[in-house]
Formats: sequence, structure tokens, C-alpha cells
Amino acid sequence: MRYRPPASAALLVLTLLLGACHSVKVLVPPNFRPPENTDSPLQQARAALQQATPCCSNFADFSYQTLLPWQPKKFELGSGSMVLNLNGERSYFLSFRLPNDAKLPYRVALKSELNGRWLRSSYLFAPTVVLLDEAFQPLGSEDVNLCEHMGWSSEASGAFGSIEIAHPQARYLVVYSSAKQQADQTYWEQSPAAFSAEAPVRMASAGSFKIPHGPDGTLWVGMMNKTYASAVDNAICGKPAQGEGVLNTLRSAIPAPLWSGQSSSNGSKAGAGKTQSSQPENSQSESSRPESSRH
Repeated sequence: MRYRPPASAALLVLTLLLGACHSVKVLVPPNFRPPENTDSPLQQARAALQQATPCCSNFADFSYQTLLPWQPKKFELGSGSMVLNLNGERSYFLSFRLPNDAKLPYRVALKSELNGRWLRSSYLFAPTVVLLDEAFQPLGSEDVNLCEHMGWSSEASGAFGSIEIAHPQARYLVVYSSAKQQADQTYWEQSPAAFSAEAPVRMASAGSFKIPHGPDGTLWVGMMNKTYASAVDNAICGKPAQGEGVLNTLRSAIPAPLWSGQSSSNGSKAGAGKTQSSQPENSQSESSRPESSRH
């Protein structure tokens, strides 16, 4: 005779199984999981900068032991980097000693890389440069305008900018990001959906948009080389002006008779009119001849 467990015991086992099912976390793909932190990476980066302790408030306090690289070199600006405080503006910064044997004028290349897991939430470190003389007095400052360029390699891809050093008294270079730069944006012509990890959830339309600037990121700085010069000179700095269409552009560049049949048809009609009008004149001349000449 087969043993049958009591109904209460079976009910207890079933209850325990259901409770275990509820306690197990449901496996959700990463693309569909809600963000663990509601703050965006840019907000977190700004908060981290405000919590950092500045080291310097005067250009004379900086260290200029690093020589400006002879070609663009990668630098990481963020947690662990030195922070300056200039007139209440905080920023991570880099400081360089300019080469003495460089022939003036020469160009310095800068490239900022996208900072973020996907393009939708990425931002850029937008540099501000200050030239100093041997007494650490500013000779001039500039918020570098960044322009997008996508090349065949990572070296030729990013947000590019450049400055020209032509002042004979320039001895030092400081790179940081002013408050104006950190509040600005850079024009971009890539689809955020193509790079987004949230693409299965929220697809973004392709087209142009703007990347916000942030307080930290990856920055390449150094003397201009051929690759960077080509990227800077061919980069996209803004949305192109709206045209009137390809056909209108071609019509303005190519003579009209090749585009419209009116000129040729008018010419043929004019020629036909001349032929018709010439026939009566011939007949009139024939009738006006003497009979002897007709024979």
C-alpha cells in the first residue's frame, strides 16, 4: 500500500515554494534595467568637482615642470587631478612649459573625447587656454571652440580645437575649463541611438544635436601634427546652412540652355520664322524679274 502524505504537509510545501519564488529576483537584461542612480553622470561629475579641495588660486602657484608634448598626448582630468580656483571658478587643469626652440608661430592641438557610456548621456571637457610670460602674468586667454571630426581611426575622431602661439614672450601654458565653457555645448552630427545601451527601450532619431560640456574627461594636448591638422581643418563646427536643393545649385553653376529647352526651342522657332519670311522675298524677286531673264 503506497504511503500518502497528509494534505496539510503538501500545502505547507507548496506555500514554501511560492514564497521562494517571490524572494528570487527576476533576471532582467541590462538594457531594460532602471538606472541605479537617478543623477546623470554629468551631475555627479559637477558635484565631485565642487567637493574637491582646490590647490591653487594663482598662476604663480602652479607647477610647470611638464614640457608641452611635441605631439598630442593623452591626459585624464577628473578625480585625483589638481583643482584650481580662479575668481570663484573651479576646474581641473594642466600646466606646461613651452619649448624655447620652437619657431614662432606654431599651433597647439587639443582634442576632447566623449565622456560617458553612450552618446545620449555623454559630455565633453571643453578647454580654456591661458598664455603666461616668464613672470606668470597672463598674455591672453581663449575658450577653445571644439568641432567634431570622425576619421578612420580613433586618433582622428573626437572634438578638435587648436590655438596659435605667436607671442615671443610666451613661456607657459595653462589648460582648464572656464565657467562659460562648462555651461556651453558642442555641435555633433551622430545618432545617439547608434551608441545607446537603451536603444531597445528608447530609440532616438538620427540627426544633429549638441553635446554638453562637463568638468572632467579625456583631453589630448600637444604640438600640432599632420593627423590633427587635417582633423581640425576638416571638422564640423555647426549645422550647415539650408540650401535650395541640388538642382537649383547646379542650375546656378551651369549655363541655362543645358537645363531648359526654352532657349533652344525659341532659337529653332526664330530660325523657322526667318526661313518662312525669306520665302516670300524670293518669290517676290522672281516675279519682279523681266520675262526674258526668266526664260
